[in-house]
Amino acid sequence: MLLGTAWDYQDHPEDFLDRLDALAARGITVCNPPEVVRWNTNKRYLKRLAVSGVATVPTLWLDDLDGSGVLAAMDRLGTGRIVAKRQVGAGALGQHSFTRYALPEDGWTMGCPCMVQPFLPSIVNEGEYTFVFIDGVFSHGVLKRAGAGDYRIQSLYGGYEAAYVPQPADLATAEAVVAALPFDDLLYARIDMARLPSGELAVMEAELIEPYLYPVQGPHLGERLAQAILARIQGG
Repeated sequence: MLLGTAWDYQDHPEDFLDRLDALAARGITVCNPPEVVRWNTNKRYLKRLAVSGVATVPTLWLDDLDGSGVLAAMDRLGTGRIVAKRQVGAGALGQHSFTRYALPEDGWTMGCPCMVQPFLPSIVNEGEYTFVFIDGVFSHGVLKRAGAGDYRIQSLYGGYEAAYVPQPADLATAEAVVAALPFDDLLYARIDMARLPSGELAVMEAELIEPYLYPVQGPHLGERLAQAILARIQGG
């Protein structure tokens, strides 16, 4: 079974994971496997990747966030603008960005475990890079840009994308992220990266659940996926 558009899993994570476990218990092959999905559901996996040497964005991991916490986070991260995201989230839903001159209203809270990062100007100036891998092999790249007046690159907020041919050094950085993942048999992986002020690419997310794999920008994606799935069926 190939995971599809389970875009509300972040609101019902345990129900979603229980369903995958139930399918696997019936002998149904799930791609990517439930143990991979469970590991990938909470973005704290980024902390584990950082420990393994992968370049990541400096991040504060918090049980919740309020207005005073926003200012404290800016001080701790040494920045005048932060982005706050849900630890279990997708599609930038429930995401917020604040500056010292545009703080949340009194009484505001995230209301859930969250991650706080410094805003990266490169997201707007350069874009976010996506590297799609099938069976551990690079398939195609995508450059995602934010729409006018926004910093989020999702189409829901006016973002757009184009095919991207990565430079060898950038591709090697993405390949190092895949190599650092604690799994050997991934059908697919989508590595999203953005450039740090140092010029180094840092992983924003390693999408292993039900990522959109950008078939328009990867015209051979269907064939590559079919071949990888067929190999699993024949091998099983």
